[in-house]
Amino acid sequence: MRYLISLALILILGTNTYGQKFISTSSNVHFFSSAPLEDIEATNKTARSVIDLTNGDLAFIIKVKDFQFEKSLMQEHFNENYLESEKYPEARFLGKLNNWTKKEGSQNISATGEFEIHGIKQKAEVKGTINYANDQVSIESVFVIQLKDYKVKIPKAVFYNIAEKVEVTVNFDYELVKS
Repeated sequence: MRYLISLALILILGTNTYGQKFISTSSNVHFFSSAPLEDIEATNKTARSVIDLTNGDLAFIIKVKDFQFEKSLMQEHFNENYLESEKYPEARFLGKLNNWTKKEGSQNISATGEFEIHGIKQKAEVKGTINYANDQVSIESVFVIQLKDYKVKIPKAVFYNIAEKVEVTVNFDYELVKS
């Protein structure tokens, strides 16, 4: 419920009558880390996002528990020991596109804003690609998160199993919100 309320507030805040707001219709958030003893990866297809192409506002919310791992024990440890998803159920990005020019086709972009992961907010700049055509938008980005920046602790016993840096790939497809 909190997830839906957060997304609705993001969409409503800053609403102007003539804005061009888009809401995600599908998403794929994937992370990968490579450590000496083990690679860890997971995918989340329930993330939600909104974008306003009038002013460049961009937000996405990811339910941490919805990451799916190949091994159920990894998923359990991720939620209970590392991301503490009961205490911090969502990861968020709230920001603005920096170099968006409203034209059809594909463009390299960057977005600056704030990531919130594990209850910690950090300023961030993320580079990616936006594709815009016929009231359809998609955004793709690959970036690296440092676990220490978000106070995610790695016990010494599993230091060789978990990397300190995690590569995150996000893909969102959007449709125009009809008013």
